[in-house]
Amino acid sequence: MRAFLIALLGTAISTASLAADTLARARETKTLRLGFRADAPPYSYRTTSGDPSGYIVDLCREVAAGVKKAQGIPSLKIDYVEVSSTARLEALRDGKIDILCDPTSMTMSRRAMVDFSLPTFIDGAGVLHRTNELSRLEDLRGKKIGVLRGTTTEEVLKATLAQLGIEAEITPMQAHPDGVRSLSAGKIDAYFADRGILSYHLLNSENRSGMKLSDQYFTFETYALALPRGDEKLRLLVDATLAELYRTDRVKQIYARSFGSFPPDQFIRALFVINGVPK
Repeated sequence: MRAFLIALLGTAISTASLAADTLARARETKTLRLGFRADAPPYSYRTTSGDPSGYIVDLCREVAAGVKKAQGIPSLKIDYVEVSSTARLEALRDGKIDILCDPTSMTMSRRAMVDFSLPTFIDGAGVLHRTNELSRLEDLRGKKIGVLRGTTTEEVLKATLAQLGIEAEITPMQAHPDGVRSLSAGKIDAYFADRGILSYHLLNSENRSGMKLSDQYFTFETYALALPRGDEKLRLLVDATLAELYRTDRVKQIYARSFGSFPPDQFIRALFVINGVPK
């Protein structure tokens, strides 16, 4: 019995090690599975033609090119797998995707489930509200507030309101467009999300004249690519690809594709300098 248990344990360890070796699986299948969101522009979304797009998706394409070159897989196929905001980390943990390409914030609790690459972006929570209805958080007392379900923004919002003793009705949303439409229709009084996402939706809203994006940052969050936990070979290759990208002008072209003309703000410039780790 003891020998059987030892053999079983060895098999389990071997299987876990194999599952964590993403690069070996990519060489075998000639496929890399990139998880993306359909509802998080300008970072990760689906275009009207149905194609995955966005700044972080573009960074993942650079990573895929790095895998293709480093692993000698000339015919590497990229399999784009749509994931939801509520189950994206579980999809990575359970082996349904190889890399998560969306605006996922690094947190200590999430690092218990997945690993993270070098940072990809710095953003923060902001609030979109109807014009002239919000000048401070206390103005939200008794109001209906929308926020995307299962995000760090939802956690921070609830904690902040509780700390300030502000009672408000939190309305979780399944997707950012739902929140913006609810705000425009008067179903909620404010909508919290990352400022980059709010800015994108405000710019593309048909009723943007009746809404305003607050200048205030309520948090600062660092995005990174989520990777399978314990897969050190993949993480090193991903980090090396991003670091090399940050040291070149190519990152400026990728940034401008999603955010307009370069240069970006001081936080993103600092991110490129700090994380352009030399070879």
